[in-house]
Amino acid sequence: MTRSNKQYCIQYPQWSTAMKGEFDNIPIVNLSGLAADADPAERASTVAALKSALETSGFAYLANHGVPEDLVERMREMNVAFHQLPMEEKLALKINEFHRGYMPMSTSTIVTSSVAKVTKPNRSESLMVMHEVPDDAAYAGEPLQGPNQFPESLPEVAETARAYMAEMTKLGERIAGGLAEALGLPRDWFDQHFVEPTLFLRLLHYPEQPDEEQLFGSAPHTDYGFVTLLKQDDVGGLEVRNKHGEWIAAPPIPNTFVMNVGDILAKWSNGRFVSTPHRVRNLSKRDRYSQPFFYDPSMRALVACPDAMLGVGETATMEPVLYGDYLLERLNKNYDYRKKAS
Repeated sequence: MTRSNKQYCIQYPQWSTAMKGEFDNIPIVNLSGLAADADPAERASTVAALKSALETSGFAYLANHGVPEDLVERMREMNVAFHQLPMEEKLALKINEFHRGYMPMSTSTIVTSSVAKVTKPNRSESLMVMHEVPDDAAYAGEPLQGPNQFPESLPEVAETARAYMAEMTKLGERIAGGLAEALGLPRDWFDQHFVEPTLFLRLLHYPEQPDEEQLFGSAPHTDYGFVTLLKQDDVGGLEVRNKHGEWIAAPPIPNTFVMNVGDILAKWSNGRFVSTPHRVRNLSKRDRYSQPFFYDPSMRALVACPDAMLGVGETATMEPVLYGDYLLERLNKNYDYRKKAS
């Protein structure tokens, strides 16, 4: 799975579209270089490897990521335990207006997909957890700013999810610093846009699915946000599409996360980083469980391509947008409960 990576100058990155989408595997990137005590040469190597991966496939396996493996495993166990609860107990937590809670089987359809005409809902169920909102927060009650929902009979789900999201947020912060450098920006450039980050942890269950045309665990799509950090179990089923339309398997690799670029980061980077279509088909004859974590900007963040990143004669291809407006537009189109409420 490994591949060599060219070394790039962090301060003055060169950008070429020649290799974009030209891949037949997903590289492994050693994130130890993003640790606070890493030496500059090691950091430069890690940043260069991230840059190469995200400009080419938009995907990377992250090794030495710093998230305790016992916590990752406990989160997987809680994911399985939640989905084994009686249906009436899960339905009591049905997703609320703040996009938190249980989503029953086949209640999301990716109609905003730019890579496929999706007509059948995803064959999956999930518990959606987002960032905690203090009761006395000035923004409490605004869109996507409300309470999480957890099963009372399994308090360990809430405890583990909060601990897991705290560690994953730290990882997201380290990655954001590396990506800023890969774009020729100061390491802390993204910090101002993540003061109150928008966080999602989705505990997904994909039952065995029939091999039926246009039926997917997750239909072909690109992610909305900044970066996705996925932990999958040993079942497999994730596939990534290259520029030739070939679906490349992204099998699980122990002790790694799968990271991918979301649409807003692709726009922010003026197309340097690519948001690549991917899908899930669970044809394994086993249940599949995964736990994607989405690290996104503050709802109030103004996403605009920085002038400092643009080369001579290069112009920004995106119009500035408030991240919250952008995100809500996509959620409102793709989730049944939001369509009915609107």
